Amino acid sequence: MAYIFEEPSRTFSEYLLVPGYTSRECTPANVSLGCALVKYRPDREEPAVKMNIPLTSAIMQSVSDDRMAVALAKEGGISFIFGSQSIESQTAMVARVKSYKSGFVISDSNVAPSATLNDVLALKEKTGHSTVAVTHDGTTNGMMLGLITSRDYRVSRMTGDEPVSGFMTPVDKVITAPASTTLHQANDIIWDNKLNALPILDNFGRLLYMVFRKDYDNHKENPLELLDGDKKYIVGAGINTRDYETRVPALIEAGADVLCIDSSEGYTEWQAVTLAWIRENYGDRVKVGAGNVVDEDGFRFLADAGADFVKVGIGGGSICITREQKGIGRGQATAVIDVARARDAYYGETGIYIPICSDGGIVHDYHFTLALAMGADVLMLGRYFARFDEAPSTRVSVGGNYMKEYWGEGSARARNWQRYDLGGESKLSFEEGVDSYVPYAGAMKDNLAITLSKVRSTMCNVGAVTLSELRSKAKLTLVSSTSIVEGGAHDVVLKDNK
Repeated sequence: MAYIFEEPSRTFSEYLLVPGYTSRECTPANVSLGCALVKYRPDREEPAVKMNIPLTSAIMQSVSDDRMAVALAKEGGISFIFGSQSIESQTAMVARVKSYKSGFVISDSNVAPSATLNDVLALKEKTGHSTVAVTHDGTTNGMMLGLITSRDYRVSRMTGDEPVSGFMTPVDKVITAPASTTLHQANDIIWDNKLNALPILDNFGRLLYMVFRKDYDNHKENPLELLDGDKKYIVGAGINTRDYETRVPALIEAGADVLCIDSSEGYTEWQAVTLAWIRENYGDRVKVGAGNVVDEDGFRFLADAGADFVKVGIGGGSICITREQKGIGRGQATAVIDVARARDAYYGETGIYIPICSDGGIVHDYHFTLALAMGADVLMLGRYFARFDEAPSTRVSVGGNYMKEYWGEGSARARNWQRYDLGGESKLSFEEGVDSYVPYAGAMKDNLAITLSKVRSTMCNVGAVTLSELRSKAKLTLVSSTSIVEGGAHDVVLKDNK
């Protein structure tokens, strides 16, 4: 008969942290969330890739593109740009992140002069941006013809069919700056002329970037931004076990700092073959994670195969139905605890520390701290980041509420058969993910600040100011179903303060 684990498969919601001693030095302001992403020998070297916050965005079409990568790098984390697209498209996204000039924004709100006010309003609804560039062909880098802001039209006095050429501010009346302009100079122009936006044009009048007044303060508010040695944002990219011989070289050429094999199940020969090819051709210069696994055997396999970090979790994602479809997986809390023990044992035997990344199962903000206390070095999040403006999915109105579209890589919409590849036909035989909505939450920065504030505060309750201290000092207790009820508001009638 099959081997049966005696311990039940548990989720994060079945645990609570027990407070420890908090000294006067243990304050949220003193907490560091820095961590290693790739393997290293702690007694003799620093990790090649470090993060300032332990968060990565999931390798998903609806979560991680170049815009999300820039936004998360500003906060100290790393995005893994989704690999279920053409090599040319993915490498272009990586290149845009690496060429991004802090403060210089590539315009994503552009229309042609033949577009109408209704088109502008629809674009504003989609992107949330009120400044729209008018280019000759409606593209990001087209010849700039004018600029539209909310001051250029009044919806109540217009039909919506008016062409933008009739109400835009023509480019000859717009203050612009040449490509040689520095960020400092651009901000001076903005402040001296009381502008909200400054277009940056090349010598032929093509739109290159937009510099916004509001981004000046944002630039000063990103002390944790994650940069490489050339002061460029660090970015990751997903790969698969089919076209790695062509995709990996292209991504490295584009500037990707770290790669990760995107697969629903990592304890396979295909992952070992992919890792072996990368090591044979690039040695240890290319950093690549592997996964996903849920137990010690899976971790050991990928560690011995040469993975720089190991991703943990099968079936725990909010849009993942692998457990329903195939009966494969493990509760995320149990998986993280088991793999963390394997990582520590491996470190004790070899002196090599291989970080683990918990992927899936995060529902509430307090789950972040629980996962880190259980041994995760890094967290990978899909649903959490999909709610924000920076995610590439569309914002829609559902039942009078704003939502963001969110679909799994195993859904019919994504058709990412490579992620579920078991060496058979090049197709997705059945779905392992769903197409869904998540409540729209606005800009990432404000939401993430609240979440990390909770993590830092909880770490202080445990008596830890670093993640390694959290792992060594944390005490966890299982909770009953009735104590979960007790943990929320109960036996009262809540006020409606809206």
